[in-house]
Amino acid sequence: MVAITKQFPQPERLPQTDERGAAIARLKLLHAEAEETARLANLLGRSLHAGIALPVLGILAVGLADDVNPASQLVWCGFVAVISAAMLLAYRHAMQQPFERVVLDNFAKDLSAILLFAGFAWGAGAFLALPVGTSAVAAVAFAVVPAAIVAYLLRDSEALYLFLAPVAALTFAACLMKPYAAGLVAAALVACACAAVAGLTLYLNRVTGAASRPAMLSLP
Repeated sequence: MVAITKQFPQPERLPQTDERGAAIARLKLLHAEAEETARLANLLGRSLHAGIALPVLGILAVGLADDVNPASQLVWCGFVAVISAAMLLAYRHAMQQPFERVVLDNFAKDLSAILLFAGFAWGAGAFLALPVGTSAVAAVAFAVVPAAIVAYLLRDSEALYLFLAPVAALTFAACLMKPYAAGLVAAALVACACAAVAGLTLYLNRVTGAASRPAMLSLP
């Protein structure tokens, strides 16, 4: 008896596997793009509040400071007004096409530059708007309060670092060079408080994943 073996063609699975892998990779790419677009749209919507908050804080700081040359305070208020106007103008321009990826990318770049300048402008107030006898508590509050508000409003760690770094550096320098009443102690407290704000923001971003997984759009 002769055994007859029938050979059945094996299904070609490799092309199907490749197609599925390509589809999954494409889906991941689209998901990542959607998340980034949502993050940038959220940043755009929140920048309006930051642009309003900074001049309000500036007026409050000037109102609480005594024995300071009004001319220097006026110059500093001008710096703060300029950065606020730049932020609001960038917001207004981007809001004309708030969901165009190119527009959002350009806005993010503009906002980064504005926030860096805003940090230097606000930090200059440590020399221009605060008196020589500024206490350590007041110096820490001058540096930390606006940084914390920027962190809360924008909810973006990179944006906070761009603003916080020059604020911390200039306030630290003013504690020693102006000098403030507490001098070295005030400078050390400013450095520690600003580092704590930066570290806490980084920790919260890692725990909550807010920087990489925006839950919803927050355009006004």
